[in-house]
Amino acid sequence: MKLQWSRSKTPPQNEEVSSLEGSGANSQLETSNDNIKENATQTLTYGADEQNAGPYSTFVDGEADGEDKKDFEDGYDEQSVFSDEYDEGLSWFVIVLTLVSSISGFMFGYDTGYISSALTSVKQDLSNKTLSYGDKEILTAATSLGAFISSLFAGIVADIIGRKPSIMASNVMFLVGIVLQVCAHKYWQMAAGRLIMGFGVGVGSLVAPLFIGEIAPSMIRGRLTVINSLCVTGGQLVAYACGAGLTHVNNGWRVLVGLALIPVALQFAFFMFLPDTPRYYVMKNDVESARKVLRRTYRRAPDRVIDAKVKELHELNDGIDGKNVLDKVWNMTKELHANPANLRALIIACGLQGIQQFTGFNSLMYFSGTIFETVGFNNSSAVSLIVSGTNFVFTVIAFFTIDKLGRRPILLIGVPGMMVALIICAISFHFIGIKFEGTSAIVEHSGFTSWGILIIVFIVVYAAFYALGIGTVPWQQSELFPQNVRGVGTSLSTATNWAGSLVIAACFLTMLQNITPSGTFALFAAIAAVSSVFIYFCYPELSGLELEEVQEVLKNGFGIKKSKELAKHRKKQAAAAKAAAQHKIPRNEIMGD
Repeated sequence: MKLQWSRSKTPPQNEEVSSLEGSGANSQLETSNDNIKENATQTLTYGADEQNAGPYSTFVDGEADGEDKKDFEDGYDEQSVFSDEYDEGLSWFVIVLTLVSSISGFMFGYDTGYISSALTSVKQDLSNKTLSYGDKEILTAATSLGAFISSLFAGIVADIIGRKPSIMASNVMFLVGIVLQVCAHKYWQMAAGRLIMGFGVGVGSLVAPLFIGEIAPSMIRGRLTVINSLCVTGGQLVAYACGAGLTHVNNGWRVLVGLALIPVALQFAFFMFLPDTPRYYVMKNDVESARKVLRRTYRRAPDRVIDAKVKELHELNDGIDGKNVLDKVWNMTKELHANPANLRALIIACGLQGIQQFTGFNSLMYFSGTIFETVGFNNSSAVSLIVSGTNFVFTVIAFFTIDKLGRRPILLIGVPGMMVALIICAISFHFIGIKFEGTSAIVEHSGFTSWGILIIVFIVVYAAFYALGIGTVPWQQSELFPQNVRGVGTSLSTATNWAGSLVIAACFLTMLQNITPSGTFALFAAIAAVSSVFIYFCYPELSGLELEEVQEVLKNGFGIKKSKELAKHRKKQAAAAKAAAQHKIPRNEIMGD
């Protein structure tokens, strides 16, 4: 009396479904017919026939796995209520919120890209003098300094006034900074403009991924957050393309800076008509607004599931008291460090953000034009465009792999790959023989050489491995922290990123002068080697987990093994639930109601 059929087929009409089984790509249904029979070795069963089977119980070869049954039985109205049936329905509402938020990422990338072109084309437009390497470092570091300062407070401010208003405030900072730069005729005016714009970059780089992480369904949270990283690389690509086109235009660098006003205005205008995240609304006890956002996010979820999620967020919103804002922030900071799971989350988040900066990628993006000119490439902007294009393409690849392969595997591929590429670049720079002095570089073997080509090739390889792993994963940081300390935690980790950016931007050209390009790239390679060890022992697999589940993983250690098992289980649940959704099986038939 069984009919088992693959997910590619449609169910027989008017047949009562007694159970659904899923194993990887093969999902099977049992009906009262007997025409097709297939077997699954390991299945996830929605059982009407199994005694006491809950909607998310696990069975292997027909036998219940006790631990899994305990964890997931009757999970429909309990924690992680969206982890299965309703994650697969991505709504246009979520897509729009993600894209609008990711404009902050575009601005982040555009700043990184345009300054590289501007530094090679500004000539004597500022204070009637040629910029020295020290002048270039200060202009570059000004934005990193502003971003570092603002990121220290951005998460806290986002908890107080909201994620949406925080991003809109960053737009105002961008606007003021851009106008100052476009109108600058003195060196200090340009530096001031970049500092103020840095305030906006710091806020946007923290709050935008936080916003996306809080509105995204768990099974696609990684991919949606990567869209922000994709916009960062897209911004770099657009900036390099515009820079290459404006290279020979009088005051073209001013036009290049001014173009940044367009995305700023668009983001501000769109956010006037969009809501904040449900988690923020729950923090502020605005239950009705939270419910409205959740209904638009999970279109197929019935009202009782929406209510269960709101209740779950309320229970998880274990607010930290304080007499005033400063007292509350201090108590949150203490909770972040006193709770072992929170402290491990902070170590991981800050560690990944530090790795992203101290392996040298952003210094390469800031000064790529200067580097490529010294190794014999006259059109440095065009070569920078190739590197940026590689970064963009491999960020797209990361978009499709981060939730399928997982965060941990792509990091363990990406960072060692960067290390190898950096070592080869260090060797190549040694044989070219470059010495940086004052405003110029002395090259022993000048012109277009095979060593110069090798440098370009492996900088491109380095960019590919960077984009695949460490360029995207650190910005998943909001998933590491519980709701009550998420603002402070993401502030500290983002501040770590910008502190690293500040150090590298302020010291990179000085390092090229004092320890040579070979020594500089060798140092980055050594940091990448140490970073690989850190990732192997300290970074758990978080793909597919609910934001609130991560604390369980980190409770008694870094949870490497536990996280991989739970992530694997979640993917199997999602596969079975997706099959149920595709075949439009009524929930009461699956559950035997």
